[in-house]
Amino acid sequence: MAFEPNPPVDPPRPGGVGAARAPAGVPRHVAIIMDGNGRWAATRRLPRSAGHRAGIRPVRMSVEECAKRGVEVLTLFAFSSENWRRPPQEVGLLMQLFLEAIEREVDELSRNGVELRFIGERGSLAEELRLRMANAEARTRGNRGLKLVVAVAYGGRWDLVQAARRLARECADGRLAPEAIDEARIGAALALGDLPEPDLFIRTGGDRRVSNFLLWNLAYTELCFVDALWPEFSAEHLGAAFASFAARQRRFGMTGEQVEAGPC
Repeated sequence: MAFEPNPPVDPPRPGGVGAARAPAGVPRHVAIIMDGNGRWAATRRLPRSAGHRAGIRPVRMSVEECAKRGVEVLTLFAFSSENWRRPPQEVGLLMQLFLEAIEREVDELSRNGVELRFIGERGSLAEELRLRMANAEARTRGNRGLKLVVAVAYGGRWDLVQAARRLARECADGRLAPEAIDEARIGAALALGDLPEPDLFIRTGGDRRVSNFLLWNLAYTELCFVDALWPEFSAEHLGAAFASFAARQRRFGMTGEQVEAGPC
């Protein structure tokens, strides 16, 4: 990768990544479902593995472009909890690609100020992969540029269940009263609880659904569906999604007139 890291930000504040904000009209947090690798390969009469390998290029591009544009957080849905249902050979290849990508990219990510973290059910992953993931997180922890979150063996329902269990344990231990549980506490207990909610969601491949991705976090996210398959996803596609986001009025339950008037 070759990109300029985000400028340093102020120390983190509760519930966010730092005092610095993305430029006006730029989403603070972008979440992407990278869909279409298999179909891309099928249209070229190639094995599905070729599609997964071709999908590495748009990952690099997305990281570089988001860093350049001042995005604070980029979350990529790499492998869902439902993807375990795929043929074992394909799952094995995906796991190997993760290992290779971590080994190949982590040093450059760190040099460019990117902080890498993983979310998902790590207990379902091979020990070697879990170790590499933990090492990569440790290697980049404290970097103050783009925060790159990779969802592996992740599901939105799993995330909500884990949050519920965590809060239930606190109640059982007497550290939390049930009536004190509110939206803020639930949100903080989720995998992305210390990060801003996604502002822009992008899904490639033409399907119009969120597929169990960040179910709680996407409540007010602007959705953008792209027909291009993931290996075809380009900087132009990403730029068009950003332009669409910038043109939208985000009301969060208010009227358009209230939004235009600004804070009282």
